[in-house]
Amino acid sequence: MIRHLRGEYLSYDRGAIVIETSSGIGFRIMVPDNSPLLLKREGDIVSTFTYLNVKEDSLSLFGFHDEDSLRLFEQLISISGVGPKAGISIMALADVNTIKSYILNGDAKSISKASGIGKKTSERIILELSEKIEVNDDIRNVINVDSIISGRLVLAKNEAILALTTLGYSKTEATTYVESIKDNDLTTEAYIKLALKNLM
Repeated sequence: MIRHLRGEYLSYDRGAIVIETSSGIGFRIMVPDNSPLLLKREGDIVSTFTYLNVKEDSLSLFGFHDEDSLRLFEQLISISGVGPKAGISIMALADVNTIKSYILNGDAKSISKASGIGKKTSERIILELSEKIEVNDDIRNVINVDSIISGRLVLAKNEAILALTTLGYSKTEATTYVESIKDNDLTTEAYIKLALKNLM
């Protein structure tokens, strides 16, 4: 709905900047704590890409200095348990490529440093987004490409083991049968099916 705003930087207001457009309307826009937009000074003309969060009782704008940042934010908040405030806290961890590297390398520990993000949510983010993030030359400079596969493998196997324990199998049984599966590039669902076949 409101995808982009350009106007005069008026002030900083508790995690947000206020921009006045040429029409004279001032918009309060939440931004990550590390946003380059915060380097602007009063009176500067700024441009920001925005996401409008609509609730029954409020409308909130979240702003980013480029479209790549906005796209990553939207991917993050598409994950169950990650709302806009949690998404903005993840975006404040580092620059976009570094955050992508956390996801691609399966670095749940770094992601969980964001306010409101626990270990399980971090792992869910990695599991759901690791195959959706495009690996371009810029990202290759900050990731260990070989570890992408191993990171996805560990997450898929861990999810499968957890699922099996919820079905009543002991952790030892679940771990033994999942780890015995020779294929190393399967989805969580595939590991569960093969393990169940062996357990029955």
